[in-house]
Amino acid sequence: MDLIAHIDGGARGNPGPAAIGVMVRDGKGNVLAEEGRCIGHGTNNEAEYQALIRLLEVAAQDPAIKDSGAKTLRVHCDSKLIVMQVTGEWKIKEPRLRDLYDKVQQVKRHVPFVLRIKHVPREQNKDADRLVNQALDAAEKT
Repeated sequence: MDLIAHIDGGARGNPGPAAIGVMVRDGKGNVLAEEGRCIGHGTNNEAEYQALIRLLEVAAQDPAIKDSGAKTLRVHCDSKLIVMQVTGEWKIKEPRLRDLYDKVQQVKRHVPFVLRIKHVPREQNKDADRLVNQALDAAEKT
């Protein structure tokens, strides 16, 4: 049984206030982890990378995920740039994104799963997008 993760990041203003959304489900659709939180000021691409980093941290530490019996973590992301850079198909020209890519590689070493990342249309990433927007909306109210 595989785990399915949806990640998203967004910034209002790009750059502007930024947030991430991460959701992990088991093969039966049960939610094992979900998180939406603001990450400060940044770009959409930086937020997308931060969402992937947070997912990998959760996958390496959360007992419900680690003990799920899954062998593969399938990551769905609606940022083609992030997917293509992480899979090595596109070069990383922006130094800030290179630093985030390096952090992904570092954190990935602690994940006890085979990772598969793929690009999905935004319509198939609604849960993670909702978490991003809830975090940004809540921050605007404070």
